[in-house]
Amino acid sequence: MPQSALESERLRPRGVRLGERQDLGKIGLRGDPHQRAFMAAVGRVLDLLLPTEPCASAAQAQIAALSLGPDEWLVTCPAGQVADLQSSLRKALADVHAAITDTTDGRVAFRVAGPSARDVLAKGTPLDLHPRAFPPGSCAQTLLAKSAVLIHLLEDDPARGPSFDVYVARSFAHYLWTWLEDAGREYGVQIEAG
Repeated sequence: MPQSALESERLRPRGVRLGERQDLGKIGLRGDPHQRAFMAAVGRVLDLLLPTEPCASAAQAQIAALSLGPDEWLVTCPAGQVADLQSSLRKALADVHAAITDTTDGRVAFRVAGPSARDVLAKGTPLDLHPRAFPPGSCAQTLLAKSAVLIHLLEDDPARGPSFDVYVARSFAHYLWTWLEDAGREYGVQIEAG
């Protein structure tokens, strides 16, 4: 006998894991994606092709590039590699019009993961987070609980649930963290060390 919709919802795994990504460095990168020299130089340094589609990301090893606009990306890497990566980008782009800025201290990144991660985020954002609309690798600037954020879906593991990184200005970090804890309470919140 098939389960009712309410019964299947009750049996669905629940829970959300929250943590701060203290180990994550962030570099703002701007340049012309139509300029072959820019794209090639960045590609050599990062060992990946910058995404040129809206709301897309690319990752290789511990480095990721998130598309923020037609000529803007957020590059993430281990915090200890920011200075070297920034220096390598500056050297490779010395003869190309580009901007490279360490934004590590300007934004805080929270990991929101687990079977109920989408449900928690959906409480505060108009962004459609359904897997068909927002597959792994997607990123988008939007509002979450009235705060301007960047949401990036890293993976959607069938067993452990989706893993999102949520970037917010440092001045809104405490407020958003408190909101996430409260929004996740009904699902069971587990705080993880960053």
